[in-house]
Amino acid sequence: MKKPVTGAFRALSSFNYRVWAAGALVSNIGTWMQRIAQDWLVLTQLTHHDASAVGIVMSLQFAPQLLLVPWTGLAADRFNQRKLLMFTQTAMGVLALALGVLTIEGVIRLWHVYLFAFLFGCAAALDAPVRQTFVAELVGDEHLPNAVALNSTSFNAARMIGPAVAGVMIAKVGTGWAFLINGISFAAVLISMSLFRISELQPSVRAKRAPGGFMEGFRYVWGRADLRAIMIMLFLIGTFGLNFPIFTSTMAVKVFHTDAKGFGLLSSIMAVGTISGALLAAGRKKKAQFGSLLLGAVAFGVGCTLAALSPGYWWFAASLVLIGVAALTLTNTTNSMMQLSAEPAMRGRVMALRLAVALGGTPIGAPIVGWVANRFGPRWALGVGAASGFAAAIVAVAFLRKEQNRYPKSSQVQPEAKETTA
Repeated sequence: MKKPVTGAFRALSSFNYRVWAAGALVSNIGTWMQRIAQDWLVLTQLTHHDASAVGIVMSLQFAPQLLLVPWTGLAADRFNQRKLLMFTQTAMGVLALALGVLTIEGVIRLWHVYLFAFLFGCAAALDAPVRQTFVAELVGDEHLPNAVALNSTSFNAARMIGPAVAGVMIAKVGTGWAFLINGISFAAVLISMSLFRISELQPSVRAKRAPGGFMEGFRYVWGRADLRAIMIMLFLIGTFGLNFPIFTSTMAVKVFHTDAKGFGLLSSIMAVGTISGALLAAGRKKKAQFGSLLLGAVAFGVGCTLAALSPGYWWFAASLVLIGVAALTLTNTTNSMMQLSAEPAMRGRVMALRLAVALGGTPIGAPIVGWVANRFGPRWALGVGAASGFAAAIVAVAFLRKEQNRYPKSSQVQPEAKETTA
């Protein structure tokens, strides 16, 4: 009998996942380079420290997550996920290369960045639910929570490298080269998918063509109290809390008066927290429960409060570590809980709705947070983020109390059992 693989890196026992993870790490580094370069380009070169413009870019980039949700989730459930990913990764690579060429040639304008942010967002809206549910085809349900955590570890390891490299590159050779490198980095994912052992993939059940497929997914999520509570928490924190480009850029430029390297370093330092959170999730043997969401929401609120009150650059950097741990705890826990609880044929739509709520609220929240940063200062913008964390914690407490009332005689067992299957 084959001995089960255990440990924090157990998903890497799959050849396909190892290849995928290697390609994703290279691409993630490029993605973080572009994020830093794009924010710096808008804040310091195309505007005069206008946080609202950064907020608009974020809105345009994440709006497609909400606008296209009726189709992206269905696509993830119905079509060949590997082929869809090859299409979306190619599209995002081409867009990054084009943005880099315009920037290097010196013809880039603010409206160009707005347009590319929206187009990139459209490709990412289709890519994200497919990429997240595709992990189950690589490792199966048994190692899915671990693979989700390792994906976050990779993404945030790249977060340590990418921003720091981007900061140096911007200072030495210019912003446009960061976009070009990101465009080239997508080739790593395409190469990794071409190396897959197709026979070892574990395709999930495909959804059948039927009218009202999107509404079926919406009714499925909203009809369950656990998923509904998670969605509300994600909306609050995703809309008003996960606006790190605004928080870090405005604090770096307006409060601490640092340069591109100092700005990039802040994002790298935050990655220390997010990697720590991801590794904690990867090492967790038990399935995630609602208590983890409550802890993450409270820690997020506390972290943003400390960041808002930070007296100096390094105090602010330290608070970003706590914010990073909290944010990863929230996002990883919601990801694994929702995927494992959903019926296989519904996973694409469930994850598309999750992303639409978590990221689709950015078009609402980012301009508001940007306006607060401009009008009252970056510290007050962080206060908005802190409030979102505490509000999400209240939602978690309300759900847990309701569950305890449903199981008064065995409140320590029944709610947890429901959460692990919900």
